[in-house]
Amino acid sequence: MKLSHALRRTAAVAAVGAMSLGLVVITGEAAHAVASCTGDVSIYGTLPDGRLTYSQVAPNTGDRVKTLIGPNLGFTPKAMATLNFNTVLVTSTTGDLYRVDIQTNNTSLGVAGVTKIWDGGWTFDKLVYDGAGHLYGTVDGQLHQYLVSQAKPAGSAHIGQHVVIDTGFVLKTLAAAGDDRIVASTADGRLLSYKINGVGDWDRTVLKSSGWSAVDSLSSPGGGLYYGRTNGGLYWYHDADPTDGDGSDITYHSDDPVDASGWTQSLLSAYANNCAYVVPTPPQSVQGGTISRNEVIARAKNWYTRNVQYSQSAYASDVDGDHTYRTDCSGFVSMAWHLTTSLTTQTLPGASTQISKSDLRPGDALNYSAEHVVLFAGWKDQDAGTFYYYSEGSPSTDMNYSTANVYSGTIDSHPASSYVALRYDKIA
Repeated sequence: MKLSHALRRTAAVAAVGAMSLGLVVITGEAAHAVASCTGDVSIYGTLPDGRLTYSQVAPNTGDRVKTLIGPNLGFTPKAMATLNFNTVLVTSTTGDLYRVDIQTNNTSLGVAGVTKIWDGGWTFDKLVYDGAGHLYGTVDGQLHQYLVSQAKPAGSAHIGQHVVIDTGFVLKTLAAAGDDRIVASTADGRLLSYKINGVGDWDRTVLKSSGWSAVDSLSSPGGGLYYGRTNGGLYWYHDADPTDGDGSDITYHSDDPVDASGWTQSLLSAYANNCAYVVPTPPQSVQGGTISRNEVIARAKNWYTRNVQYSQSAYASDVDGDHTYRTDCSGFVSMAWHLTTSLTTQTLPGASTQISKSDLRPGDALNYSAEHVVLFAGWKDQDAGTFYYYSEGSPSTDMNYSTANVYSGTIDSHPASSYVALRYDKIA
């Protein structure tokens, strides 16, 4: 169970009212997400001497609107997570958890109260709130998850259902990017995206393989906006689609930072519900024309939902009902790509380009020209090579949605080493 919709709506309305600002929309490339923000981005922080700070940043320009410095919190902060516009959770170096209630952040930063809501045990080095009910923390490489059930939690009655998601989360920075989605950078410079599905179950993709080693703080207000601090400067980035596990659509603003210096806070935390992403409906493809990755996956899901039966001689309609395709493995991929005819595993390479398996993205294919082809649906763990795929498997299995490893074992009962990665030439 997540934080109730009513509670989330109340928090959003309170934020809009407090800021007295209208809706800000940041558009990405065609067929990608749109960041919709309730006014300026709110970022809380603490200075090394323990004082609280509040900054506003214009999401569409990256310009800092204001920074306010408030009172000393009365303890040494260690980790921070912003629950809503006027509620911040902060841990101390002694392992206590505090709730900081903001009274005003208009022309001055005033605190209504600093309340210890947990006595000991909160030793996390990083803490983030996903804006949808889950609080995440890391310690000793473990990722922990809590359910937050109140906008103003008062202790274990409102912060509970604690679980350890898994080990191996050795991260330099951590930020929430949406409902059970987090982004993180590593000491070796990678930028990673995680989707948390449950205990021991999470998906990880590499957004960037290098270039993020200097980032010592990372925050996100949602909507694909990321704010990274490097050498005291705050830089902003926009991921056009923060759900696709792909970093090629991240826009950098290296020549136009929020500030080139001056961000000396020991902790920074953005209000995670400040922005949301809205995926626009892309132009529908025509047979043999350019097609978006989202549409390829939607077409594949249609056959999977219908459980189209496998046959090398039968044909079935696509989601539009306008065209029919052969109901075997290559006919299925031909349908998903919206080709003009049903190709075979031998002829699919003529409509596509071979790529590295490590570069696979949703809508690409893995083809074993002598036997079989599957449609790549996304990474489960890109570092490990595990992935999700759709396939029209065989007379015994028909439509499949499963996982495999691109480098080892078998993919739909055929050796992984026999497959090559293909990208349709007209995929957007």
